[in-house]
Amino acid sequence: MRVFVTGASGFIGSAVVPELLSAGHTVVGLARSDEAAATVAGLGAEVVRGSVDDLDVLRAATADADAVVHLAFRHDIAFTGDFEGATASDRAAIEAFGNVLAGTDKALTIASGTALLSPGRLATEETPAGESEHAGGRAANATLTLALAERGVRSSVVRLTPTVHDAGDNGFIPTTVAIARDKGVSAYVGDGSQRWPAVHRLDAARLFRLAIEEVPAGTSLHAVAEEGVPLREVAELIGERLGVPVESVAPEAAMEHFGFLGGFLSADLPASSAITRERFGWEPTEIGLLEDMAKHYFDSK
Repeated sequence: MRVFVTGASGFIGSAVVPELLSAGHTVVGLARSDEAAATVAGLGAEVVRGSVDDLDVLRAATADADAVVHLAFRHDIAFTGDFEGATASDRAAIEAFGNVLAGTDKALTIASGTALLSPGRLATEETPAGESEHAGGRAANATLTLALAERGVRSSVVRLTPTVHDAGDNGFIPTTVAIARDKGVSAYVGDGSQRWPAVHRLDAARLFRLAIEEVPAGTSLHAVAEEGVPLREVAELIGERLGVPVESVAPEAAMEHFGFLGGFLSADLPASSAITRERFGWEPTEIGLLEDMAKHYFDSK
């Protein structure tokens, strides 16, 4: 298939592109900068210049494709406070894909998340995206994507864990390491029993490939290798590797200590991938979060 990939130069996209190419697909990657274009070309994919907000570019590339993998998200504005604007951009892109693909039975899969599906309870593929009071715009966009099945699009959603790990990760875990290094203490919230699911990005990349190759319309998939790594164990590893004390932070002080991460690190977010594994034969084979952290997450000073 000819596959159009947004976010092709990003942390996950740069694993998805080689996975698709190795399976014999042709890949066209969206790139908004010269640096991104060089990365996409270096991976062996064709390059389409533009951003996720360039809807005419998205429509044209989608019309020329057999499948779409949508990984791009406006993190640049989301992390500076305009999360609503970022999710609106994402929704506009999904609507553009859907309008082009309607009635074709071609595949569209997007990246979503397990994090806020059902805090405190095990989230499964059958947990509705909008069930939790914490679900926001990205959950609504996932629901929109699945609804495209009714319009003749083979749509699916790959729900990623809060931490997708590997060398080059710049997400929540590296930020937590940086906070510990800066403050001279590796902290966890309360008793540290909060659980975070995790997946290696190469395992996640294989699931995106399966999504466009064989998954039926309207399917939610869970890219979950570990159902729940206790955050106290994460903090203990960080403390050991940085040589700093490991301490508890009271829940009411989490935001002060961790900044915006305080809410996430206070939440118990276990998730299962049992249905994904049983239905589609996906089995994670890469190393787990703690082993990967020990291997890759403490090189920078």
